[in-house]
Amino acid sequence: MRSIELFAGAGGLGIGLHQAGFHPETVVEWDHDCCETLRENQTFDHPIIREWPLVEGDVRRVDFKGFEDRLDLVSGGPPCQPFSVGGKHKAHDDARDMFPQAIRAVREARPRAFIFENVKGLTRAAFRNYFEYIKLQLEHPEVVAREDEDWTGHLDRLERHHIQGARSGLHYRVVARVLNAANYGVPQRRERVVFVGFRDDLDLEWNFPVPTHSADSLLWEQFRNGAYWDRHEIATNDRPSDPSSAARAERMERKPATCAWRTVRDAIGDLPDPEWERDAARGIANHRFQPGARSYVGHTGSPLDEPAKALKAGVHGVPGGENMLSAAGGVRYFTVRESARLQTFPDDFVFHGSWSETMRQLGNAVPPRLAEVIGRDVARKLRFAA
Repeated sequence: MRSIELFAGAGGLGIGLHQAGFHPETVVEWDHDCCETLRENQTFDHPIIREWPLVEGDVRRVDFKGFEDRLDLVSGGPPCQPFSVGGKHKAHDDARDMFPQAIRAVREARPRAFIFENVKGLTRAAFRNYFEYIKLQLEHPEVVAREDEDWTGHLDRLERHHIQGARSGLHYRVVARVLNAANYGVPQRRERVVFVGFRDDLDLEWNFPVPTHSADSLLWEQFRNGAYWDRHEIATNDRPSDPSSAARAERMERKPATCAWRTVRDAIGDLPDPEWERDAARGIANHRFQPGARSYVGHTGSPLDEPAKALKAGVHGVPGGENMLSAAGGVRYFTVRESARLQTFPDDFVFHGSWSETMRQLGNAVPPRLAEVIGRDVARKLRFAA
């Protein structure tokens, strides 16, 4: 299926959608370091992105009219800093808000469907009206703001248009939901809001995929049947004690039908320790020890036997006390390779730049596995409508 990928970053969303069957006709990203990561993988002939037609530049200068009625999907993660808890919270007053460009791409290309993601902060009460504004624009992309119209006036007009009976022109059926990547097999508690839309003339019904993994299943495997510890060959005497979790597991009548949440140990347990096994670690791309990790109040790292806390990029580099592993010996930063595992990037995918730069790329990325789960379900619907 044909697609275009906007705001590609390090390629997480695009990789997952490619694995789901979408093949981009253009990939747009303005950040040079992200583009260098993509180019480096193309140089290594990476099987997923080696033929991606990468465009390094400002999406505002890209004309999408040449793709009109030729695409199955437009996808992307418009820059999220205006809505991030760690950002400056400017929202619609922030020049970094690229949702208007995502909507323009939909308006000009008229794809059969689109997938856009952003941080959970977009759904906060302070941004609720702007969230509805984005959703209505995606539903009615041809209702464009007038030159003398601010966003609240445009929202009023979109609401009036939305409740009209008969409508002509381009319209989409849009659903939006906050998803926790851990519920879909990503070893990380990572919440993102995802918008999915299908062109109205396709007359399709769709809902987000049902979660496949759960915290309750992990509790069952850790504190009822011990399958988790057996899988990792952890001796009975070395298994951690957690009375409250054990009591909760004991109250379960049966094992949940879902798979267990994947943990940090599941993701990186087979990698050599980057600090104490440096010779072995050198043979693994991007797996180098990063010194200087410290715990702060409320920032104590990710436990080994739970999904990781959400990896963060930060406005000015990785925030202190974030992106760390918490183990018996204290805390240490995750290596780039470990972080890539937590984000479900393929092991043969390499990252360009310093630790801080590559962690920024990873902290902004969509987990490919989450993208693939959503993409496969969208592709299934589109094939049904073909």
